[in-house]
Amino acid sequence: MLVGMPDQPLTPDWPASVHPPGSDSFEQTALVWLFDHVPADYRLHGVLRRHPVALSRLARQYVSAALEAAREGYRTARVDLRDHLPPHALDQVMNAYLAEGQRMAGVLRSVEAVDAALRSATGERGADA
Repeated sequence: MLVGMPDQPLTPDWPASVHPPGSDSFEQTALVWLFDHVPADYRLHGVLRRHPVALSRLARQYVSAALEAAREGYRTARVDLRDHLPPHALDQVMNAYLAEGQRMAGVLRSVEAVDAALRSATGERGADA
């Protein structure tokens, strides 16, 4: 269940460092956390600071692409690297792809949760305007 009010429980995928939606510091902590999951140059774009929902959309796309890259790497590494690495190193590469894929899948779930909350908050402000 995603949060609309500060007294509702957060999803298990909710990032620990992001304050709950509805709290005064929600958007600021969401910004900091999201910027930690995209390339540093994204910080150069003021629009992403002014409109956190834009940053969350970019983060969702970026992390999704990174997850797909890890999956593609896992699917192709054994064939692509078999003539270049000893078997034990190839196994380690496969384990690295697997671990990265699992990590990125978790990050994507968290980004999606923050994105949904930011979109909800933006929709509420739009309705009040």
